[in-house]
Amino acid sequence: MYQTLLTRNEAGIFYITVNRPEKLNALNKIVISELGAAIEEIYTNPNIKVAIITGAGEKAFVAGADISEFQQLDATGGRQLAAKGQELVFDKIERCPKPVIAAVNGFALGGGCELAMACHFRLAGSNAKFGQPEVNLGLIPGYGGTQRLVQLIGKGRALELLMTGAMIDADTALRYGLINHMLPLTELLPKTTEIAKLIMTKAPLAITGCIHTANAVYDQTQNGFELEIATFGTLFETEDAKEGARAFLEKRKPAFQGK
Repeated sequence: MYQTLLTRNEAGIFYITVNRPEKLNALNKIVISELGAAIEEIYTNPNIKVAIITGAGEKAFVAGADISEFQQLDATGGRQLAAKGQELVFDKIERCPKPVIAAVNGFALGGGCELAMACHFRLAGSNAKFGQPEVNLGLIPGYGGTQRLVQLIGKGRALELLMTGAMIDADTALRYGLINHMLPLTELLPKTTEIAKLIMTKAPLAITGCIHTANAVYDQTQNGFELEIATFGTLFETEDAKEGARAFLEKRKPAFQGK
């Protein structure tokens, strides 16, 4: 179905693998377009409950953008490239009503670091390297990197990485709070899958509520506290909330339906 992605749905977990190992899974126009289509699948397919994004091979998650596509761009072309990518992929991942988890295997540089940061949280293999090296090209990140890196690790650390173009290893990324877990590479996907399965045992509408209200922290158009109050109240009317209370009182596991 896709030229540059491998996808599969296993019992509700949708695996998306960027599959250009000969190019260290670098992003180009085709990858961005196909990632956009795959993210749309997450939104529209009721059989997908959680998604995991990773890269093919052991060297790279996504090692950046395909620089050969930059040479002919002017200011208008650059703006269009960034805007289209953010709309099709990065913002859409962040706002996805279903959890999207990054399993970072190797280099996550430039657009690859931005792809990982757009996901709701990240796990990494012990070989992972993160960085935003765009200043080496006379550029800045264009897919949300300046915003999400500050949000995730703080302004001082983010600006140091942005201005030096330096890479950090997985251990440093864990210490900075950029990733939630660091594991041997062989354990990366199994651990990510384990967390995805745990999330799938929870109420889907409540999971969506967690995503939307947490995103509101950084959305100046919304009052996050008011959104939390409204979402909290709305969920009381769901069948899942009623089932959750019943199951708790009856000392059994709830059977959530997403209703």
